[in-house]
Amino acid sequence: MIEIDPERLREAFDRYAAIGATENGGLHRLALSAADGEVRDAFVADLEALGLDVRVDGLGNVFGRREGRDSGADPVLIGSHLDSQPYGGRYDGQLGVLAALETLRALEDASVETDRPIEIVDWTNEEGARFKPALMGSEAYAGLADAEDALAVEDGDGTTVEEALESIGYRGDAPVGPDGDLHAYLELHVEQGPVLENEGVDIGVVEGIKGMSWLSATIRGEADHAGPSPMHTRADALVAAADVVGAVRRLSARLADDAVTTVGELTVEPGSINVIPSAATFTVDLRSYDDAAVARGVERVEAELEAACDREGTTYELSELWRIPHTEFSPRVCDVAAAAAAERGRTVRRLRGGAGHDASSLATLTEAGLVFVPSVGGKTHNEREFTEWTDVVAGVGVFAETVRRLADEASESA
Repeated sequence: MIEIDPERLREAFDRYAAIGATENGGLHRLALSAADGEVRDAFVADLEALGLDVRVDGLGNVFGRREGRDSGADPVLIGSHLDSQPYGGRYDGQLGVLAALETLRALEDASVETDRPIEIVDWTNEEGARFKPALMGSEAYAGLADAEDALAVEDGDGTTVEEALESIGYRGDAPVGPDGDLHAYLELHVEQGPVLENEGVDIGVVEGIKGMSWLSATIRGEADHAGPSPMHTRADALVAAADVVGAVRRLSARLADDAVTTVGELTVEPGSINVIPSAATFTVDLRSYDDAAVARGVERVEAELEAACDREGTTYELSELWRIPHTEFSPRVCDVAAAAAAERGRTVRRLRGGAGHDASSLATLTEAGLVFVPSVGGKTHNEREFTEWTDVVAGVGVFAETVRRLADEASESA
């Protein structure tokens, strides 16, 4: 079995986590920001120190390739993302990239030459916090989104993805997409939920991920003075929006047992204490493993918008920013990961994930898998996100052994 170096992994984790670190122990490293550029530089330097062939594609996805005995065999692709949520945690995404890096370092330590090549990747804009939608780099790589359209996406300040890539020096010239078939894809991630911790289980082998829809709604009313304007004459956009926000909160129980619904962003215009709001814009996030439930949720949100606007004398606009179906991961890759965990004496729980991951995009291209390590309290997307270091070491060890086994599976050209 491949043995990782926990001290080296810890050094890399602390070094990367210092880039974009917050005062409260979190991470603020939005996609294509200066901090993202700095951590990408560190990643590239680490890949070059391993002697890997490094390339950057037109959307800034960064790859490194370690050759195998059969250079013509389909490679195993491993990695995750280095961008974070605003004032998010240090483990989300970053740990997956460093697990992949430590795997390649451990193979070098042991002078192991795998049958297949192994490629490592840092995907661009997984989070979708600065540029929407999420999974931008991996979806374009998988052919699920157009790379040129992605380059034209603007952040809230009007900066495009292309401009941001150029500003940090990561507008690469490699084509976006695989240059051949992949044998498998594997990603390690913190669970971002409480199941593993609550059940005292070491490793989660993820069999699938919920589908989701992201919506953006704008309600338009009429601004007026908060003092002299009679209540019955008002067209208050925020009152209508508040009705819809409450309805979205209650909607999940009516869709499916596993459905979750969230309003995560809300802006009000003109935003003055003594002016009736003329516009309210907000987002809706709908998720379920049942794609039909997600579709029903979208219809229900629009019905709630129409009803609220009728009551308040306002109008609305609704657009869908993103829709992805549920993901089913490769049973073969899941079995390899579970076997590697068992051989290392780790307990395993097979489960479904609720958060989106780049592995979802890759599952449309190849046999993909996702390994979870426990999250303390299930907290994530905030500075309190935490995973015990013993769980990190256990998970990265299982991940490394799984990668070795996948990379030693018989090649087509052998």
